[in-house]
Amino acid sequence: MGYKNGSVLLPAELLKQIQDYVDGEYIYIPRLAANRKRWGDKTKSRFILAERNSEIYRKYKSGVTVRQLSEMYCISTQGIYKILSAHKD
Repeated sequence: MGYKNGSVLLPAELLKQIQDYVDGEYIYIPRLAANRKRWGDKTKSRFILAERNSEIYRKYKSGVTVRQLSEMYCISTQGIYKILSAHKD
């Protein structure tokens, strides 16, 4: 997230109204709902984790224990159980 100079970006009247509420403070202006991106949309993180979780589920179904999966992927056993539970659905 980059900062923009309000005096350059906004019309003078709007800038004055905003200054009446938050003079010199930082504010966050959220995106419009139609423009929001989900976590991982900019990178391949969502895809990579989905692939990893599918692999964990496949290995579990083929007989690898939760403890072994936990050690293989450096994830707590509770984390492995959450992944397995999510994949059952």
